Amino acid sequence: MENQIPNLRLIIDGCVRGNSGSQKRLYEDFYGFGMNVALRYSNNKAQAQEILNDSFLKVFKNIEMYDPSYPFSSWLKKIITNTAIDYYRKYKKHNELIIDTDNVPDKIYEEARVFADEETDMLPIIQKLPPAYRMVFNLYVMEEYKHHEIAELLNISVGASKSNLARAKGKLKEMIISRAEFKKINSK
Repeated sequence: MENQIPNLRLIIDGCVRGNSGSQKRLYEDFYGFGMNVALRYSNNKAQAQEILNDSFLKVFKNIEMYDPSYPFSSWLKKIITNTAIDYYRKYKKHNELIIDTDNVPDKIYEEARVFADEETDMLPIIQKLPPAYRMVFNLYVMEEYKHHEIAELLNISVGASKSNLARAKGKLKEMIISRAEFKKINSK
C-alpha cells in the first residue's frame, strides 16, 4: 500500500512537525485502509468512524514513535486494533455477557482463515456477530493472537476466549449457509 502513496516519508515528516496539511493528507491516504480494519471490529459505520478517528488522533499524537523501517500500514493497523479493544472495553457493559466455558477444546480453526481472504464479502456477516464473539474472532483469526493473549487483552479467561471463538465460528457458518441458500433460491 505504501508504494502507491508518493512522498509518504515527507508526509509523515510533516505530521511529526504538526503540519495540518500533512495530517489531512495522511488521513485521506489511509482512510480506506483504516476504515476496513475498524469496520471488522464495529457494529456499524458510525462506530467504525469513531474508532478510526480516535486511532488517527493517537497516530498524530505519537507519530514520532513510528519506525520508518516498518510499513506504516502495519503500525496504523496495530493502533486501530488496540483502539477497537479499548472501545470494546469501554462499552463492554452494554454488550452481552461473555460466556465462560473451559470445556471448549483448544482447536485451531484453520478453515476460518478463509474469512481473511474473503474479508470484503464477509464484513457484513462478521459485523452481525455479537460484539464479544466478533472481538475474539477478529483477534484470533484476522490478527492471529493466541487465546491467552486475547484473554489478557479483553480481561476474560482463556476459556471464555475459546468459547467465544467456537460460538462465533458456529454463528458464521449458520449465516453463510443461510446466505448461500438465499442466493440459490433467488438465482432460479
